[in-house]
Amino acid sequence: MLIINGKILTMAKEEYENGYIYITNDKITSVGDMRNLSHDSSINKKDSPEETIDADGAWVMPGLIDAHCHVGIAEEKWGAVTDDCNEMTTPVTPHLRAVDAVNPMDPAFHDAILAGVTSLMTGPGSSNVVGGQSLFMKTQGRCLDHMIVKAPAAMKVAFGENPKMNYGQRNQMPGSRMAVAGMLREELYHACRYQRKKDTGNIAAGEEDFQMECWLPVLRREIPLKAHAHRADDILTAIRIAKEFNLDMTLDHCTEGHLIADEIAESGFPAIVGPDLTSRSKIEIKNMSFKTAGVLERAGIRTAIMTDHPVSLIRYLPLCAGLCVKQGLSFEGGLKAVTIHAAQICGTADRVGSLEPGKDADIAIFTGNPMEIFTRTLYTIIDGKIVYQEDSSTAPI
Repeated sequence: MLIINGKILTMAKEEYENGYIYITNDKITSVGDMRNLSHDSSINKKDSPEETIDADGAWVMPGLIDAHCHVGIAEEKWGAVTDDCNEMTTPVTPHLRAVDAVNPMDPAFHDAILAGVTSLMTGPGSSNVVGGQSLFMKTQGRCLDHMIVKAPAAMKVAFGENPKMNYGQRNQMPGSRMAVAGMLREELYHACRYQRKKDTGNIAAGEEDFQMECWLPVLRREIPLKAHAHRADDILTAIRIAKEFNLDMTLDHCTEGHLIADEIAESGFPAIVGPDLTSRSKIEIKNMSFKTAGVLERAGIRTAIMTDHPVSLIRYLPLCAGLCVKQGLSFEGGLKAVTIHAAQICGTADRVGSLEPGKDADIAIFTGNPMEIFTRTLYTIIDGKIVYQEDSSTAPI
């Protein structure tokens, strides 16, 4: 495939006012200025591209990324029947895997594609202290195994109101923030002991602990804790525990992050902010604001933006970025928050998030700035295949 005459925003260093992208199979082969197209040695001059898209000045970007949602695991309209987001029978469930519950037939995947969203991080919710393993996946497909980019991609943990209220009202632990932190520390302590035993050969083959094995990628810093934390004190507790056990972590929601931006910056942990396009439905999000992302950016914190679908709908991801820009996030920061920064935070920037040779050919073509409300998606391309094309017969003139 060859895409020509586009305003190419690579989300890397380069930007081309009139550029092209050449795709071979499912990978990007080259990106450049139209003036150099005929001199591009990576393009096979003997074989014409099977498909050529003339972008005609439209914005050509990496496919957008939602760094935190529950698409496929919590369908938006059928209630408990299709909600597999939380196992609310015991508060510590690290061995549960989103890959075993995501339904690729969830209509939200199609909604994502219509918005130019080509990949996402989905996984367990926040009712448990430890919810289980999230995965990073493409938005097009019928067989989940063919859609996975990284699994497991993170271990979900939660602080604050959700686990406290879910179990405390049943007179179970955790019924307080102290208990939430204490139970997570205890679990990590046992996981560290297990790791030491395994590393020193004190656990025989076949004697592995199923629930402890899933902590090893976290302890080896191969995947991060994905920490649900809204309130400032919960964010700081998450940082304290991650530092105590020398773990990588993403601060998800980070609703009051703007109140402690310097402390978060000092920690070195990135933030995934949102969902701000929703109501202040509980006490711990009373300070929710679209200004948070901009404050964090100015503090030097790598920041992505989420929808938390179905809390707010994934189709509005680019608009959430635009509202953050309206409230102080830089224009470039808004675009990066749903592309390369999201990919870097999710640990998948080697494949997605920018338009560079060797990366997956996941591309969105828009009539203009995707953060503006009247912008339309013209094409969504995943793994080098067009999965959505605006119907020219019904498109506005």
